[in-house]
Amino acid sequence: MKKTVLAAMALILCAALLAGCGPNSDGEGPESDVTLNVYNWGEYMDPDILTQFEEETGIHINYEVYPTNEEMYVKLTKGGTQYDLLFPSDYMVARLIAEDMLLPLDFDQIPNAQYTQERFMHMEYDPDDTYSIPYFWGTLGILYNTKMVTEPVDSWEILWDERYAGQILMVDSYRDSFVPALRRLGYAINTTDESELTEAQGLLIDQKPLVMAYVVDEMMDMMLGEEASMALTWSGAAVSVMVDSPDLAYSVPTEGSNVWVDCMVIPKTSRHVTEAQQFIDYLCRPDIALQNTEWVGYSTTHQDALDNLDPALTSMEAYNPPDDVLERCDVFLDLPEETKAYMGELWTELKAE
Repeated sequence: MKKTVLAAMALILCAALLAGCGPNSDGEGPESDVTLNVYNWGEYMDPDILTQFEEETGIHINYEVYPTNEEMYVKLTKGGTQYDLLFPSDYMVARLIAEDMLLPLDFDQIPNAQYTQERFMHMEYDPDDTYSIPYFWGTLGILYNTKMVTEPVDSWEILWDERYAGQILMVDSYRDSFVPALRRLGYAINTTDESELTEAQGLLIDQKPLVMAYVVDEMMDMMLGEEASMALTWSGAAVSVMVDSPDLAYSVPTEGSNVWVDCMVIPKTSRHVTEAQQFIDYLCRPDIALQNTEWVGYSTTHQDALDNLDPALTSMEAYNPPDDVLERCDVFLDLPEETKAYMGELWTELKAE
């Protein structure tokens, strides 16, 4: 009974405190119940961090996920939800900047941005570091089961090997899935030549009978369950499952691939810019950045977190690729509208085959 009375009194007190935190009578002052609308990739943030932030600040988070940059862009431009924080990849950051859809960041409100590694500053997609802060980075390559694939995995050609028919997973994203075909043909991953793109589509059409499925987050469970022998995927997703299975390995083929950086940005539609910057700063706090990268498995852009990670993780080539791997990888550029439209058409035709 005593506990019940105390609990009731606590609830009354909390309600009174929350009421006291509301706007002033003239409409000014802090909001009592701010909710940040955060839109991120799936499996890309430790859920405990959301709870911890809410407990520390009282700011609520409405957290939604998307599978590709393109789906995020469509949702953003439709205007159904006014998102406060996004996590687009490099080329999509460039597109959003070019279309005047992002707000400049106030770095005075984000002091923990100081921990960003120098190598990820002044990059081509945001050369003056005005609109974005790097979040995670990595490469695109092949995750494979060493019990099912005993030959060297050092070329994209293995994704066309008929011995693995029905055992290959591809990424359900045209920018990523075109990379193996373009590099196998010797073409740049940022080509705008329609004949080269059409030729790459032809290779992907030839490959389709060998493909089990075009997936995104499902890949991890499928590879752990040994449902497939290999998958085109991002290095961080590969690391996430490799730590749970000694039979899984990752390779960036010698023909070259993509190296990418995902970022934190605030769209102009944000209703809670101050709180969005507060959350960005929280994610950049050393202890939180370390907690997040340990949970997510993707390579961190945060120097302090990197310095304090388990050496068993940082010694993995998938997590911390050597220079010779990075030298054969290119960053995606924001392609001209006509090229993006053409690639979208080719991808739709491929999926409909």
